[in-house]
Amino acid sequence: MAKATFAAGCFWGVEETFRTTPGVTATRVGYIGGTSRSPTYEDVCTGRTGHAEAVDVEYDPDRISYEELLETFWSAHDPTQLDRQGPDIGTQYRSAIFPRDAAQKAVAEKAIAALNASGRLRRPVATRIETASTFWEAEDYHQQYVAKKRSKFFGFFG
Repeated sequence: MAKATFAAGCFWGVEETFRTTPGVTATRVGYIGGTSRSPTYEDVCTGRTGHAEAVDVEYDPDRISYEELLETFWSAHDPTQLDRQGPDIGTQYRSAIFPRDAAQKAVAEKAIAALNASGRLRRPVATRIETASTFWEAEDYHQQYVAKKRSKFFGFFG
């Protein structure tokens, strides 16, 4: 198995997108890219820790490539928005890729250049490529949040 880490705004929906992608074997949400140790959701929401809400993705490279994960990442958010996604504003909601090695970094750089050259977007990509640091797993209630809420919602009516 291989790992990849992406930040694309609020981690709930992004995690669900990756979790349901064929070839992805596990996901977890958390915080990366900041300066404080063991940040909590409340800490990160202040915007003062430097962390981004992110998704750590475990995947089978025989079933899905890093390039394909990047395509999923682009489709899961608006990579042209700087430090925000929709109504969520702040550096904790930034679009960022945290490569695990030089190969992932090179693929990410090439993907950003290709996306900018493609004409698919009205504005340039604002996604940052940042050095992967410690990934701090978010609190349990954030893990697979969308799936849990969907299950609860449909269970109520079912």
